[in-house]
Amino acid sequence: MDIKRLDSLDSDFKLQLDKLLAWDSTSDEAVFKTVSEILKSVKNQGDSAVLDFSLRFDGLKAKNLAELEMPLDRLREAYEGIEYRDREALEQAAARIRAYAGHQKLESWEYTEADGTLLGQQITPLDRVGLYVPGGKAAYPSSVLMNAIPAVVAGVQELIMVVPTPKAVVNELVLAAAHVAGVTRVFTIGGAQAVAALAYGTETMPAVDKIVGPGNIYVATAKRMVFGTVGIDMVAGPSEILVICDGKTDPDWIAMDLFSQAEHDEDAQAILLSPDSEFLDRVGDSIERLIEEMPRKQVIDQSLSLRGALIKVGDLNDAVAVANYIAPEHLELSVDNAKQLAKSIRHAGAIFLGRYTAEALGDYCAGPNHVLPTSRTARFSSPLGVYDFQKRSSLIGCSAEGASELGKVASTLARGEGLEAHARSAENRIK
Repeated sequence: MDIKRLDSLDSDFKLQLDKLLAWDSTSDEAVFKTVSEILKSVKNQGDSAVLDFSLRFDGLKAKNLAELEMPLDRLREAYEGIEYRDREALEQAAARIRAYAGHQKLESWEYTEADGTLLGQQITPLDRVGLYVPGGKAAYPSSVLMNAIPAVVAGVQELIMVVPTPKAVVNELVLAAAHVAGVTRVFTIGGAQAVAALAYGTETMPAVDKIVGPGNIYVATAKRMVFGTVGIDMVAGPSEILVICDGKTDPDWIAMDLFSQAEHDEDAQAILLSPDSEFLDRVGDSIERLIEEMPRKQVIDQSLSLRGALIKVGDLNDAVAVANYIAPEHLELSVDNAKQLAKSIRHAGAIFLGRYTAEALGDYCAGPNHVLPTSRTARFSSPLGVYDFQKRSSLIGCSAEGASELGKVASTLARGEGLEAHARSAENRIK
């Protein structure tokens, strides 16, 4: 395998790193045009357009959209029908995600000033959220749990899941996860038409306030285009993992950790930083040997060859500097005193502390959300959480005395801006 070897001390390292990190998240013109037409059709024609596209893309024939809504009893049947081991795993993962989400819930607050003026913040949940879940042969029950449970913990009353079922192929684990997570309605539709239905509403499906969940390029483009009409979680790029290792961890472990993200798709990125060049060689050897065992060998090979790298750094401080520049989705600190080193990390979606914390645990069951910022957006974005399903409203309640004093300040500033009505409105309350 031709995985890149870089050195942070090379004069052109920054240029090489930028080239490695580059990824074009924009849709091509054909995708953009197709999605635009789908959005426009669903917005104007509602149910009939959704039915037409579902027949065209997924081979689903229905007389009305209500036929494509799945009864909630079907979710329970799926839950009861899966293997006991799978059911237990879903329940355990859900309990951990729910417990972690409970710590994120924002509460309303207020305080009263000496003159009786009340100031504060009122926290309310979104009314209705749409959850997009890949369907067909793909099985992402973990995605259902990670996207739905924080919304339920936030207090969202209606959670509508859309899941494509091409040629009526339904994934039982996904339905079981929806039951465990507390999804309230399910429509067996997908693609950009499902995003459009969630965003604009149809005769059968109510419009939502926010759309979350992963999808293909058409879904991601549709989410980007309806943003503003509704909120979205993020437009995610390929999966990423960055590992910082001091050279003391089993190289086979590190190789497999890199594989865990590289196997997602050919555009995924897996990078290792270490000050120990011999250790980098050993990890390279592990990669060459272990990849032969992988069912998704070709995907891993292409991912590591195109976007992977083993990078020699000067020391762990140098590694931290590089990591903060990369701002990775997942960051493993496979070192001694990982908690201390984490204090120097400013930009990362999720930080995995120590040699025993595989990133894969975060994908499924550790508790924190696996919906994370990619493509360096961890510089300004955060993981999906309960707070993404809550809104903040400011509270302002002036006493007579407070209105009089604040009115003097407001009227002065308003006249400075040339807004007479503002000034006089404030002055009406001045004693």
